[in-house]
Amino acid sequence: MKNIKALFRLLLFGYILAALLCIYGFKGYENDIISYKIDLKKADLKFYWKDNDGNIIRSLQKLKLLVDRSHHKLVFAMNGGMYQKDNSPQGLYIEEGKVLSRLDTSSGKGNFYLKPNGIFYITDNNKAHLSQTSVFNSKDVRYATQSGPMLVIDGQIHPALQKGSKNLNIRNGVGILPDGNILFALSKNEINFYDFAQYFKDEGCKNALYLDGFVSRAYIPEKNWIQTDGNFGVIIGVTEKY
Repeated sequence: MKNIKALFRLLLFGYILAALLCIYGFKGYENDIISYKIDLKKADLKFYWKDNDGNIIRSLQKLKLLVDRSHHKLVFAMNGGMYQKDNSPQGLYIEEGKVLSRLDTSSGKGNFYLKPNGIFYITDNNKAHLSQTSVFNSKDVRYATQSGPMLVIDGQIHPALQKGSKNLNIRNGVGILPDGNILFALSKNEINFYDFAQYFKDEGCKNALYLDGFVSRAYIPEKNWIQTDGNFGVIIGVTEKY
């Protein structure tokens, strides 16, 4: 009789747990992914590639020093897309309204060309957007970086990303939240594309874009996550005045 009661309680607990997971979902990303949300109405976000002397910034540490010299404080930074061997941006890059690297609509091998790929951009009216490359409109764009693949497309995970894939790596990406704010994320540990995309979907992002892989770094001092190395092309940063 005691065994029957114990079994009943165990089954009841399992049923309740399953019901709660169905209602609230199970994310469990806290130990695997570090994220940073940005409200452009409050934050000063910029894309960086070269300093005023034309030298490629490359690392988060050099960006921090550059920002410090302008009497600002760097509060967030992350590498912002893939790059060539000479640290030039791969695909489209727009900075302060100027096209510094052209849109790449060609086909090829590698993550960048896993179509649909996409573009993360900020318009002149300070709104954040994510667009598939094939439908991108460059009108009134202040900043833009192209990468690939798209992780989430109109609320659905990219069809080429496989659940349970053994293709594990450090990854970073960006998504747009339902309120229009920006969600940047970096995996603390190796993760496959599908699970990384699932994170953005679970957070409510209708669209999300993969930025890069094992080289990825983030500087988020408010969360005690401080990585200042790297050898990048584009870097995305948020600053505050001292």
